[in-house]
Amino acid sequence: MQDARQQSDDDQQEAVEEGELALPYWLTSTEEAANTSIVHMLRRLPRLLRSAWLLAWHASPGTTAAVVILQVLGGVASAAGLISVVGVFDGLLRDGATPERVRAAVPSLILLVAAIGVRGALNSAAASANGRLSPQVYQAAEMRLLDLTTGVGLSTFDDPGWRDAMERARDRGINAAQQLVDQAIALGTNLIGLVAAAGVLTVLHPVLLPLLVFSVVPIAWSSARSARLRYRLLLRFIAVWRRQRMLAYLLADRDPAAEVRAFTVRGYLLAEIRRLLTAATREEVRLSTRQIRLALYGNTLSGLVTGVTYAVLLWLLWTGRMELAAGGAAAYAISMGIGKLTELAYSANRVFEQGLYFADFEGFCELSRSRAEPVTGVAAPETFTEIVLDKVTFSYPDAERPAVRDVSMTLRRGQIIALVGENGSGKSTLASLLAGLYRPASGQVRWDGRDVTDFDPESVRRRVAVVMQEPTRWPMPARTTISIGRYEKAVLMPEVEAAARAGDAHEFVMELPRQYDTLLSRDFTDGADLSGGQWQRLAVSRAFFRDAPLLICDEPTANLDARAEHDVYDRLRELAAGRTVVLITHRMASVRGADRIYVLDHGSVVEEGGHEELMAVAGTYSQLFTLQANAYQTAA
Repeated sequence: MQDARQQSDDDQQEAVEEGELALPYWLTSTEEAANTSIVHMLRRLPRLLRSAWLLAWHASPGTTAAVVILQVLGGVASAAGLISVVGVFDGLLRDGATPERVRAAVPSLILLVAAIGVRGALNSAAASANGRLSPQVYQAAEMRLLDLTTGVGLSTFDDPGWRDAMERARDRGINAAQQLVDQAIALGTNLIGLVAAAGVLTVLHPVLLPLLVFSVVPIAWSSARSARLRYRLLLRFIAVWRRQRMLAYLLADRDPAAEVRAFTVRGYLLAEIRRLLTAATREEVRLSTRQIRLALYGNTLSGLVTGVTYAVLLWLLWTGRMELAAGGAAAYAISMGIGKLTELAYSANRVFEQGLYFADFEGFCELSRSRAEPVTGVAAPETFTEIVLDKVTFSYPDAERPAVRDVSMTLRRGQIIALVGENGSGKSTLASLLAGLYRPASGQVRWDGRDVTDFDPESVRRRVAVVMQEPTRWPMPARTTISIGRYEKAVLMPEVEAAARAGDAHEFVMELPRQYDTLLSRDFTDGADLSGGQWQRLAVSRAFFRDAPLLICDEPTANLDARAEHDVYDRLRELAAGRTVVLITHRMASVRGADRIYVLDHGSVVEEGGHEELMAVAGTYSQLFTLQANAYQTAA
């Protein structure tokens, strides 16, 4: 009775744990896994192997050719050695005195020794060439992935499906490109050796060859099945592992370390990581159990068929259907053939498994190419007189409503344009459309009457300088952090210092240990860390250095004190001379001097005009300005 109660309690506890470890819908991907079949993958393997070899050829044509030639010659030497074994057995087992039989076997024995020596030298040379090729393939795959990842439109990064595909391609796909080339080489080598053994067996007795093949079929089946199970696990849990790594980053990185401790969330994050790891580990254990069971089945069946093969050979010798010399050669060929077939099966399995992951790499590359920004070959003009937005609408992937809807406005050179509104009103999205980071779903953005989609996106963005609300903290020297926006041109230190002074960053940069050569990251030796306000000043300095006709400032003074904020806005007004400045801010006092103010609400422009004009309307702008002004007066 007590045992039954204990079992019931254990069942309940396990059910609770299962409930706690249940993964949310956005952390699983089962449809793709369900559609992954062995037949489907085998059909794709030739194309994937071709793609992998083309990648290797692109990485190093000479080394790739050397690997192939050396491996083929090594296989030929192996075949020659096997054939010479037949001559050795034939000489030793013929009629006559022992010295005569030894002399008859010597030529074949010399050929065997020479073949073994040549094969060893060729295999060493092939291994050396492959050792040079393998890292070059990895480099080529890594650079292709990064090139395609950075070539897609910014909105693509908002697609979770694309991000999961990128994670799979990065996590396994790059390495799979390298492994697929390596395993394809091993597959070809083993195949040549197998052809030699099969040729000998076919000559000695045809019935032995199919038995030899059947002995390895169970191993090949179990290996392919095992690889498919692991790949299905990867598909189902890729989002789990991605989230676990993100949370682990929050615990281990310097930037969130203060808030992790201030809000005592260490325990929560550890518990969440443990939950994800427990779910993944449980599936890993189940997978391991199934793979061991499959391997047991495959090896057992293979052993039985191998036993039948040797039994048939003995029967052939017993009944006189095969000479003793031929039987010895056949036994050696069977042993070698089984070894080559087993290696071939495992090589084919590894090719199959790495092909699954390389298919992810290729699939991500194809997906990214389909979403790549179009290149028109036409550069945007160096400057403009006006920018016109004509009924521009934009939506993020899977969003229920547009982030920007039917927005029309005109920005003229030398003007300061302010975008105001509550959070979520579409200000930053609209600024991104102006900067060429997003393409409108409908409507047009025109520079002096020409649609910006007629220009190369990169050339449009080179005419724009952006100060983000949370600028990227580049782990680079201070001088590079300022000049990175014009890396294609020669950088002169006087220009860098002038931009730093304009952005009010020169003084604190000069206080750094190595001044402008100081690496701005504590993750490296002699690196320095900056405050949020200092990073913001570097971002403003970077905008000054870029010297673009369009300057977009998204909360440029969010991390600055009042005095620094006042100085930055004074400098921005100086920079506006001959340029167009788009200013996004919640600090209403900063927009009073703007030439044109646009008020957004839920992605639409609800008011526009100058400060006095909008205050007279007594609408949204007037309410926001008055609320903030009253807050300052109350504080005073």
